[in-house]
Amino acid sequence: MNFYIGYLFAEAVKHILQKNGIPTSDIDLIGSHGQTIHHYPFLIIPCGETTGIGEPAVIAHETGIPTIADFRVADMAAGGQGAPLVAYPDYLLFHDSVKTMGLLNIGGIANITVLPANGSFDSVSAADTGPGNMCIDAVVSEITDGRERYDQAGQRAAQGTPHQPLIDEWLNHPFFQLTPPKTTGREMFGHTLAMECLAACRKHSLSDNDSIATLTELTVQTIALYISQFVPEKNPIDTLYVSGGGVHNQTVMQRLNEALVGTAVEPVDNSGISADAKEAIAFAILANESLHGQAGNLPSATGASMRKILGKFVCP
Repeated sequence: MNFYIGYLFAEAVKHILQKNGIPTSDIDLIGSHGQTIHHYPFLIIPCGETTGIGEPAVIAHETGIPTIADFRVADMAAGGQGAPLVAYPDYLLFHDSVKTMGLLNIGGIANITVLPANGSFDSVSAADTGPGNMCIDAVVSEITDGRERYDQAGQRAAQGTPHQPLIDEWLNHPFFQLTPPKTTGREMFGHTLAMECLAACRKHSLSDNDSIATLTELTVQTIALYISQFVPEKNPIDTLYVSGGGVHNQTVMQRLNEALVGTAVEPVDNSGISADAKEAIAFAILANESLHGQAGNLPSATGASMRKILGKFVCP
């Protein structure tokens, strides 16, 4: 599977280049995020572990383009969480001398970077807030027998009513009690937990749409909880740019606007950067930094003991 995913990544690169009329010779380097299938940073014997697939040797060979991949492990070797690695690119792209900026990516897991106004690298904080789309998608797929893989534009959630007592119960999950830096993955918030949540919804006789609305509200409330816990009231987030698949969920976006009073919640597209491309841009930046011998992690965000050059370089 590692090699096959690498092949598919290479095919995607070739397809994009062909579609846009860009010759391969114009591309100097590929930065591949990879597909994380296991991420457990809390082990202490002697450090955590992570596994990503999408073999960079295959990508480099199939495309003829040098490739850098496996970015997380250098940070984890230095005692870090291996994520969120987007904190450094976020700083380069979005830090502001006047405003405190927030960058929220709602993928399977939601993560946030906070950039204090006129702050340095050391002032940046970042962490996973909890489930993003992962639990919602799993429940939608289960309810529809696989006919739907996600809640299109949040329409199902909009037709349902969240069940707050269940949300309050789920907020007791140990992850939400941790302080940053902290990261998580499907080991905590994957299919198993989603099915447990769905079973709890059905035990309370919730409709399908009520169940989806309840999982959607969990995502919103855990994001808001993180901000209330770890962003100082004296220096609140002025603008929160949202990216990832969750930006297309109108229910999530509406509820974030309602929950985060005083913060402008906007798609990151409003900054001129595509919400769907932001993470790809971030890893292109990280790959370029590594190629030039520059560190790409921020210890204030990941908890690493030092800054590290990230990734492994593979020639075609």
